[in-house]
Formats: sequence, structure tokens, C-alpha cells
Amino acid sequence: MPNPPIGFQHGLTLDQAQRIAMETLAEGRRLNLAPLTVVVLDQAGRYKALLREDGASLLRPEIAHGKAYGAIGLGLGGQELAKRAAAMQGFMNAYSDLAGGAAVPVPGGVLIRDSNGTILGAVGVSGDVSAQDEVCAVAGISSVGLVADTGA
Repeated sequence: MPNPPIGFQHGLTLDQAQRIAMETLAEGRRLNLAPLTVVVLDQAGRYKALLREDGASLLRPEIAHGKAYGAIGLGLGGQELAKRAAAMQGFMNAYSDLAGGAAVPVPGGVLIRDSNGTILGAVGVSGDVSAQDEVCAVAGISSVGLVADTGA
């Protein structure tokens, strides 16, 4: 049996996910932001990486996951999800319910795309204000040569 098994296409690699996470936190330090937590999910919405800086508050991993999961679940960046949450509250409430409460429709959830536009995963960042969280996610994604889709 070949290792890895033939037939599985993994898209976002573990190395890329780890580098995205590390660069996301590094950008937060360059900007002197509050302690951040970053979650990187693959195209199936499964964890590839999670890093929580010292001093990050209790629920930051869940919030970061919710930002990434919300984005990957609808294939829309956090900025677009926030617009839709304001315009279509009933739909977004139902979406959150269907996602088991694990969808946070705000900036800071950023899709990871390849150069062809294919979604490879998503990054969620929590710890500072959402706009700054998003800046850090974009820096992390860009650092590995992939395309950040904020939903702008």
C-alpha cells in the first residue's frame, strides 16, 4: 500500500498551514496587537494548525475556529459574511445553527485560495479587533504564496 494512500488530494499542506499560522502571529507582534490565536482549516473544515499566544483569553481558539469555519462553510470571506449577517439575520442565524454554533460571521475569517481560485482552506484569527485580526491572516496566507480572500 503506497504511503500516503493514492487517491487523496490534500490541497493545503501541513507545512503551509504551520507557516501561515506562524506568520500570522508574527504580523500581530509587528503590529503590537493583543495576544492572538490563529486556526488554519483545510478545505473540509478540519484543523491543520492552531496556535494560541501566551496571554490570549479563554475562548479565543473557539472564536478563531468559528471565523475560519464560517468562511469555509459558505465559501465566503468574513467581510462578506458580516454584510450578509446584517442584511439576512434569519439566514445567518439558521446557518450558525446548522454549523452547530461554530460559525462566526465577522472579519478575521479569510479563505485560502490557490492561483486558480480554488479554495484550499481558511484561516481564523481572534484576539484583537476583527479588522486587525484579518490583516494578520492575510499576511500569513500571503507569506506562503497563496491568495487571501477576505470577502471584500
